[in-house]
Amino acid sequence: MKGPMDKPLKTRLLHFILKSILGKRSKEFDNSNSLKQILIIRQHNQFGDMLATIPLFRAIKKKFPKSELTVVASPANYAGVTSTSYIDELVVFDKTKLSDFEYLKILGKVLRGKRYDLVIVPSTVSLSFTSHLLAAIAKSDFVIGAKSLNEKGNDAAYLLNKSVELNWKPENRHVSDFIIDVVRPIGINEKDFTTELVIGNENQKYAEDFFAKFNHHCELKIGFHVGAGKPQNRWKISNFKELINKLNRIENLCIYFTGSTADEEQIVQMIKAFGNSAGYLLNKPIPDVAAVITNSDLFITNDTGIMHVAGATDVPQISLFGQTNPLQWAPIGDNKYFIKKEDDINSISVESVYSLALKLLYNKIIDKNKKED
Repeated sequence: MKGPMDKPLKTRLLHFILKSILGKRSKEFDNSNSLKQILIIRQHNQFGDMLATIPLFRAIKKKFPKSELTVVASPANYAGVTSTSYIDELVVFDKTKLSDFEYLKILGKVLRGKRYDLVIVPSTVSLSFTSHLLAAIAKSDFVIGAKSLNEKGNDAAYLLNKSVELNWKPENRHVSDFIIDVVRPIGINEKDFTTELVIGNENQKYAEDFFAKFNHHCELKIGFHVGAGKPQNRWKISNFKELINKLNRIENLCIYFTGSTADEEQIVQMIKAFGNSAGYLLNKPIPDVAAVITNSDLFITNDTGIMHVAGATDVPQISLFGQTNPLQWAPIGDNKYFIKKEDDINSISVESVYSLALKLLYNKIIDKNKKED
């Protein structure tokens, strides 16, 4: 294991200067007070990590219901929490704008314009020096974050009033459970690890209009997310095509695909295969996508960000996993299912997904018939 003296001289000098200027003294947190202002720095990690942090937001609001919660996100992950009821102010930290004086004024107002009773730096798979630096710059009474992550020390721990050793063990814990570990030592806890997205009337109207564009009545609606940022998380397009062709035997079935610019190659292949008979949600706002999924009967997805969006709805869901541990990352809920065979996601057979889909759709049909009766 490398020690402090193994780092380049320039890096050691930077830490020495920052510690002299921004270093915090170690102290214990008094959680008996009614906190008014709380700041969470979550500008690092991905979209899914941000959605998995929603239970932490919930835990804070339960513990301090009168508090105002500000969250600093990034351009890559802020969309995941634009529609959650727990955040009072959402700020996007964009490194590309740090040379813009007007942007710096806005950022400075967020960090220094009010005094925070508590600043939190959550971590999941990596430690962010930038996040800890932003937390230290903020005007605050108490800053908490990681002392280490899976036994890897945090070089910026001197910017914290309290540092917590974070470890994924036991390995099958859900990511949202793990994220809350950073605040458990100061009396904040939560056992509900479901996520939440607020869908407004305008989003609901978008979903209704979306399904109205199909050239037949949609008796059953199934959504698919066939892309993923990581190639190893992508089930073969040929598998999706075969699965959809099998499902298309169902009468009055409407299928649609969600995606972003990152999924362009996969979406193009779906357009070639299914054309105007399917619907396409490309680069749409998360609340609109969530509304469409909410009005669906089933959603089938690779292990990627949209999986967590669907996980925040009540819709039956099948998530396909390869290398990632689904016990850590799969959405939680009574009708949330995942399939994993081996570390190769393509070890999952089309038949296994098709069989589960039919079972879930059958349950949906039974429920609908009961409501009509």
